[in-house]
Amino acid sequence: MLQLSILTAALLVGLSSAGPYPKDDVDKLADASVAKWKDYLAKNPQGNCTIETAIKRKEWSDLTSTERQSYTKAVLCLMDKPGLMTSTAPGAKSRFDDYVAVHIQQTPRNHGSTFFLPWHRYYLWHYENALRTECGYTGYQPYWNWDRYAKDPVNSPLFNGNESSMGGNGLKVAHSGIPIPGAPRPYNMIPAADGGGCVTTGPFKNMTVNLGPIAPTLTIKANPRSDGLGYNPRCLRRDINKNAAAVTTANYTLDLITKNSNVYWFQTVMEGQFAQGKWGVHSGGHYTISGDPAGDFYVSPGDPAFWLHHAMIDRVWWIWQMQDLTKRLTEVSMTKTMNNQPPSANGTLDDLTEDPEAAPFIRYTE
Repeated sequence: MLQLSILTAALLVGLSSAGPYPKDDVDKLADASVAKWKDYLAKNPQGNCTIETAIKRKEWSDLTSTERQSYTKAVLCLMDKPGLMTSTAPGAKSRFDDYVAVHIQQTPRNHGSTFFLPWHRYYLWHYENALRTECGYTGYQPYWNWDRYAKDPVNSPLFNGNESSMGGNGLKVAHSGIPIPGAPRPYNMIPAADGGGCVTTGPFKNMTVNLGPIAPTLTIKANPRSDGLGYNPRCLRRDINKNAAAVTTANYTLDLITKNSNVYWFQTVMEGQFAQGKWGVHSGGHYTISGDPAGDFYVSPGDPAFWLHHAMIDRVWWIWQMQDLTKRLTEVSMTKTMNNQPPSANGTLDDLTEDPEAAPFIRYTE
């Protein structure tokens, strides 16, 4: 079995820093929880994995401008390297696209299922490792603390469009808003913001999106293949949306961590209960970016900001785990298919590597 729980201990995700933003309640809980991790490691030593040797992922605004640009340069490098999945995904023209193709293939298994949290943890680590080993990046995957920018995400250090951002908003185009499949009215539509068009500022202004769409929230030309893996070049589009960001403030995240004592409800609340009109921080972060491909459930890793969002998802899971490591470090729930459709057995961590359909990512890229 891939030791995902041990990998977690080796990746101290996001100790908060003083930085330009004051610590929010989630940051404070994270800091306070490290003592529990230290106590766990004292009782359950993990070889060379200690608090002292753990890497530290940092929040985007806690990086210097030079460090941010070093990260985006590495992402652009991955976009310049030829893809390894062309035989199965003709639209995967780059190593960056390989990661998008895998997510497209695995969405029905790795959302609303056993695999959502652990698979994305490994997926994120693998991407981070590719940046470091294939593109010379010397840092680690930054995360996006949603609360810091929730009130005005378009003018944040993440999306303001300068060269040390993750790129700007899209050009303003008329559109009706962001539809949320499965949600009842009035929760089924996020009002349009001030973008929707091509991103023209920042390090990804010339980026080409090659894969998808499958479940677009904007009008996008159809992919030549029904599985979304054909070649379909177009610009990166965004509609940075503070209406979606409103559900990602620290109070929502703190409640998620402290009011859900088992992994089933933690994951369910995190992902969102759309049929009941309840968003989760997972969907809130994705729809803060919106556009194409970020607004597409399957193709969302095609927007480079995806990776900072999911680094925060992983951080939040880690903080939740640290509240009771003995119980939560290896706890998973749900079945092996999205929302149990079609019906399937309950999954385990072992299934992540023993089931070839659950982990083709390892086969295709190594």
